[in-house]
Amino acid sequence: MTDVVDVVIVGAGPTGLALAVDLARRGVDAVVVERAGGLFPGSRGKGIQPRTMEVFDDLGVLDAIRAAGGPYPVGMIWQNGERAGEHRMFDPAEESEEVGASPYGAEPWMVPQWRTQEILFARLTELGGRVEFGKEVVGLDQDAEGVTVAFAAGAPVRARYVVAADGGRSTIRRALGIGMTGETVDPNPILVADVRITGLDRDNWHVFPPSGEGEGFMAICPLAGTEDFQLVAQFPEGDHLDVSLEGIRKVAAARSHLVPEDVTEVRWASDFRPRAALADAFRADRVFLAGDAAHVHSPAGGQGLNTSVQDAYNLGWKLGAVLRCGAPESLLTTYEEERRPIAAQMLGISTGVHRGEIRRGEATRQLGLGYRDSSLTAETRPSPGPVHAGDRAPDGTVDGVRLFDTFRGPHWTLLTVATATALPPLPAVPTVRLLSYEVYGTGVFLIRPDGYVGWAGATAEGLTEYAAAMGALG
Repeated sequence: MTDVVDVVIVGAGPTGLALAVDLARRGVDAVVVERAGGLFPGSRGKGIQPRTMEVFDDLGVLDAIRAAGGPYPVGMIWQNGERAGEHRMFDPAEESEEVGASPYGAEPWMVPQWRTQEILFARLTELGGRVEFGKEVVGLDQDAEGVTVAFAAGAPVRARYVVAADGGRSTIRRALGIGMTGETVDPNPILVADVRITGLDRDNWHVFPPSGEGEGFMAICPLAGTEDFQLVAQFPEGDHLDVSLEGIRKVAAARSHLVPEDVTEVRWASDFRPRAALADAFRADRVFLAGDAAHVHSPAGGQGLNTSVQDAYNLGWKLGAVLRCGAPESLLTTYEEERRPIAAQMLGISTGVHRGEIRRGEATRQLGLGYRDSSLTAETRPSPGPVHAGDRAPDGTVDGVRLFDTFRGPHWTLLTVATATALPPLPAVPTVRLLSYEVYGTGVFLIRPDGYVGWAGATAEGLTEYAAAMGALG
């Protein structure tokens, strides 16, 4: 017997879980299927950028994310067993960023990836969603009405749509025949391991530059909210990496003042080659690619997990609008239109940070990203103000009203600033009127469920037609 659901999400990483949370709160019947027997155990994507903190606020997990993590420590350079000086990992915010400033600071918040996944999983369970572990997808069969998903064991599942969030080696992407174009960012293999260490303080991100020819760098970062450290070590091209406890002990002792026994435990380890790659398409009929299945980043820029979660955030409201709110199916074509250029841009930044060409700072916070060129964006004012249709809608508290509190939830929000223009009835859309707020300027703004301005006007002329086309009326 074939089960029937609205959406099958393949992969229970941050992308798949964030999408499942968003769909669950919209009343969409979705199931996450994961080939592994449990959640990913490593720290890999540990930096949550300010924009993603805003997304997590909306998804209802911000308090748990804050409690689970902490700020990044100051880097400490070591030479010959001595502290040689501090190193700032992130550029401070510039004054020019104040208009779009996030309430969650200018630097990323550190939470190991395994903990972020646990938090999203708990939120999904709270909302009545589900993950089925040990479910390996072995085939897809699409037709005009839906997709039949076959598994290595168990009954197939029939879905209106499928989302592949199954990582950089995506089985679904390959089955669809979608290519991935990219480059090797660095031919030198990198070891990443979550370890327990004695003999190092947890107040610094410890950096050990190469001390001899043919030796790569090593960095050891305390993982906020845990007793673990993340060890990252680079090796010469062609080297075989030993990810065992003894192998990692040898690396730590050879490249620092630590002795082998200071590494007491290896909790997870990985050997990988940094690369940057972008899928040639983010959609094939009723199947969408999201996260690492669509774009693979060097970890240096801290962009992979963040870009992936925001893929899910973009796709979630659109699937909900089509499946539950009567929006036309053509709305789903804007997922690739909006997200693929963003992914390409962030890949360039990740690669630039890896190669030392770009500093971690304004470019990596993702607050300035937007959709001004999207076909969903309607800017009807003759003279737009600081915030343009397509831009991220900034937060702020005016006359006791905090904007992010009004935006929070799966709905659209109607905001007027410095205008008393008449508004049409939009029963499903909360309305906020501000006498003035210089961050926005003047106008009528219809804020999308993902926190971007969809429509902006000097009056409400054309607003109802736009809202109806987006499924915002109910």
